[in-house]
Amino acid sequence: MGNGVRECPVEFPKDVEPIPSAHHLPAEENQDKKKVLNSLMSGALAGAVAKTAVAPLDRTKIMFQVSSKRFSAKEAYRLIYHTYLNEGFWSLWRGNSATMVRVVPYAAIQFCAHEEYKQLLGNYYGFQGKALAPFPRFVAGSLAGTTAATLTYPLDMVRARMAVTPKEMYSSIVHVFIRISREEGLKTLYRGFTPTILGVIPYAGLSFFTYESLKKVHAEHSGRPQPSPAERLLFGACAGLIGQSASYPLDVVRRRMQTAGVLGHSYSSILLTMRDIVREEGLVRGLYKGLSMNWVKGPIAVGISFTTFDLTQILLRKLQCGPAGHR
Repeated sequence: MGNGVRECPVEFPKDVEPIPSAHHLPAEENQDKKKVLNSLMSGALAGAVAKTAVAPLDRTKIMFQVSSKRFSAKEAYRLIYHTYLNEGFWSLWRGNSATMVRVVPYAAIQFCAHEEYKQLLGNYYGFQGKALAPFPRFVAGSLAGTTAATLTYPLDMVRARMAVTPKEMYSSIVHVFIRISREEGLKTLYRGFTPTILGVIPYAGLSFFTYESLKKVHAEHSGRPQPSPAERLLFGACAGLIGQSASYPLDVVRRRMQTAGVLGHSYSSILLTMRDIVREEGLVRGLYKGLSMNWVKGPIAVGISFTTFDLTQILLRKLQCGPAGHR
């Protein structure tokens, strides 16, 4: 068949020769599928490891966010110790099963979407195979976070409810869904969605932007294409610190709106919730309550998350392609 093409060029016009072999397209499609699957698996593992590591701090932060108690490191320690004494060591991870149900798909979707958005924006702006320019770098992160948050939001609501209620109130994740649907209506599962998205845009955008930018600067100045695991942790920690500080007030508002039904409050909108918090607790003490704990928890979680994702990606590539697949 190949000889026929050479001997009879008249039968095959020059513009009808895009496929060099019968196996070319399936192989390319297979590579794309592998890439997406790798991103999903790496993202899922990254989210699970990071969130489990900081679960006790996360639960403590939520309990302060949804109450009118003043936050301090001493009060946070007292709450953790009191919970440990009264409910046992594993109670510090209460709600972590709901967190995993949310975080695993959330992180998988977010990291996978980020890789896809990077490729799309790279093609659009002409940066194929290179690091994106600053603005599309921020946009790729924001879009990835928004996509993941939209698809997994009801699970975040369930997790917040489980974190602030006694275990007698909800026996399982399914029980939370059933009770909320029955007693408060299905739309309650999306209460606090708007502040979540408004918070995710700067948080995810700045987190991915910072991490990718630091890796780019590192490659340019060190001469090494890839940072070490310790450097990845540090870059991720910086990304988490910047991202969470920028979006924190909206995180407080989101938690108040999510838990209003079980804590006897009635918050109907973002602005009214903010107004009530500021009036009752003050601007800084209300909207930035627990931020100092987030400065400990956030960088650890984001650093672990980005590092786990990158290293798992590298490992999966090595396993699939052998030494030649790792560049």
